[in-house]
Amino acid sequence: MIEMNQQELLQVLEREGEPLVVFLYTPLCGTCTAARRMLEVAEHLLPQELLIATGNVNMLPILVNSYRISSVPALLVASADRSRDPAIYYSMGSVERVLDYIRSVIS
Repeated sequence: MIEMNQQELLQVLEREGEPLVVFLYTPLCGTCTAARRMLEVAEHLLPQELLIATGNVNMLPILVNSYRISSVPALLVASADRSRDPAIYYSMGSVERVLDYIRSVIS
């Protein structure tokens, strides 16, 4: 996972050609810490070329407003062709559910 700032994330979201997963969190959120651990496990089971980025929502006001992020932790998942808006996933109950959701969007 790569930590990105607002400008970097907005540029990557505009670019087509590769799927993207962005983990959105706040530093003092305990649930975010648990979700990050699940995503770290899931990362090893996903394709190597899949870009998985992280972003602190406190530093991403434009992205939060643009995609109407309502809570954290959240996964913003964009398909390679960007033909539709990125999907946002809030319920990270298990590694299996996270994997299923990411795979359903990027495939």
